[in-house]
Amino acid sequence: MSEYQYYEFLAVDRPLDAREQAAVRALSTRAQISATSFTNEYHWGDFRGDPLQLMERYYDAHLYFANWGSRTLMVRLPLGVLEVEAVEPYLVDPLVTAWDTAGHLILGLHSDHEDAEFFGVDDLYTLAGLVGVRAELAAGDLRPLYLGWLAAQGTWDRDEGAFGSDNEDVQEPPVPPGLSELTASQRALADFLRLDPDLLTVAAQASPPSADTRLPAKQLASRVGRIPSGEKDRLLVLVARGESLVAQAELRRRLSSEGVATCDELTRRTVAELLDAAHLIRQEKHRRAEAARVEAEAERERKSAAARERRLAAVSADVEGGWARVEAMIVTKKPAEYDAAVTLLEDLRVVAERADQVGEFGARLAALRTRHQRKPSLVRRIDQAGLFVGSG
Repeated sequence: MSEYQYYEFLAVDRPLDAREQAAVRALSTRAQISATSFTNEYHWGDFRGDPLQLMERYYDAHLYFANWGSRTLMVRLPLGVLEVEAVEPYLVDPLVTAWDTAGHLILGLHSDHEDAEFFGVDDLYTLAGLVGVRAELAAGDLRPLYLGWLAAQGTWDRDEGAFGSDNEDVQEPPVPPGLSELTASQRALADFLRLDPDLLTVAAQASPPSADTRLPAKQLASRVGRIPSGEKDRLLVLVARGESLVAQAELRRRLSSEGVATCDELTRRTVAELLDAAHLIRQEKHRRAEAARVEAEAERERKSAAARERRLAAVSADVEGGWARVEAMIVTKKPAEYDAAVTLLEDLRVVAERADQVGEFGARLAALRTRHQRKPSLVRRIDQAGLFVGSG
């Protein structure tokens, strides 16, 4: 595959009308376009539209990836759903970006890896597996943002020029709870952004468990009852205007008695500390894997040695039968049988050495070689095996 690009857009909050669909259709005649989606693949050429403009005008989610290593996920949320102040600590230009329009906040998560190999089916993604992070962000779950920040910092491991040396002293942003129990969409996002699993393991060590933030019915009713009627009316107007996400976010913040738990400011780690800790985990995993490989190899050798001893015991119990089997295999004139005959001759030599009968073995082998000297393939195998006394 010399070139491959995939573009996908989704309209979640509001479908595109006929005029808007026509405007998008003018940008790509071959795309699959509906009131809620746009999908197209390019094996040559490129998309004529600007994904940023399409996100600003029409769509709530965008996925892009190419076989040369570029990956992008964008999500759009109505202003007020996610506070800009909460987003800013996670931004890493140009890999984690955010900008606002008249009515929306748009987040961009990017990953580039020029040396990445593109195999095909296993490297294909769709918004179906990733768009869930939009709803999670809308619900106040900041894990997708932290994953984006962490994946961006992780690029330093494969590209030393990704950041300046002063970046190693940068502190991590607030660590949201539940990094050790990611949702399916968040796991897909981590994979999409090439987040190193060991780096995620390190980050999760400072992440408190997810807590059930749902209030009991009576407590929820009590807090809702204390909201001024004018404020309730304003929230209902937002819902009626189709801005339920904004209303839900405002109501959630108002009703929440406790902020989202994050790691303490004093315990936040620097980028260097995170990367170094992940490196130590990788080293330990490599050490364990190497130890397991050495042990497995030793076990294979032990089993092989035991099997050979059993084979030699059988040959020793019937030496004449062994020579007869050698002759029978040679008669077939088949290469595989020649190989088996030479292997048996090697066993016969070991048995002879142990019985102090090497001279007799050498004489019988020489006679066998002479009898079959017109079988060059066999003779070559015997000579290469170094079976004669004093050879090998």
